[in-house]
Amino acid sequence: MYYDEVFEALNKGKVRYLVVGGVALVLHGVVRLTVDLDLFLDMTPKNLTKFIKIMGSLRYKPRLPVKALDFADVKKRERWVKEKNMKVFSFIHSKDSYKMVDAFAEEPISFKIAYDSKKMIKAGNIQIPVISIDDLIKLKKSSGRPQDLEDVKTLIKLRKIK
Repeated sequence: MYYDEVFEALNKGKVRYLVVGGVALVLHGVVRLTVDLDLFLDMTPKNLTKFIKIMGSLRYKPRLPVKALDFADVKKRERWVKEKNMKVFSFIHSKDSYKMVDAFAEEPISFKIAYDSKKMIKAGNIQIPVISIDDLIKLKKSSGRPQDLEDVKTLIKLRKIK
């Protein structure tokens, strides 16, 4: 998949991020089909600006007709969340539209706490910061979507095995 180039660039750029969503499930050992890459970012303007510039260098652009750097603007992001019920800000690759990266528009749980309890998982030669199983369960429960609630059941079973 395309994830490795994103992980390598984010790591090289020292972006503080966690892999969440379906890719996190897979990295924790759950067999699940997923296409997009979901990220939970440190929401500081400096970190978001680094993230946005790296995404641009990889030829990703916002799915919405807005400037990518607008995502780093706290007031604009808060307005999108409040007025448009935005959950994620999506980036799509300019040539390969199946390559999509979704970044949370706000912190559904404390990033600092989640980052401190992350699991570093090695895939190939890349160290990937992945949200812990317990924090992933919290995220999935908070969304309430049927697929996420099924994922919670799977994660609880996985947690018992580990």
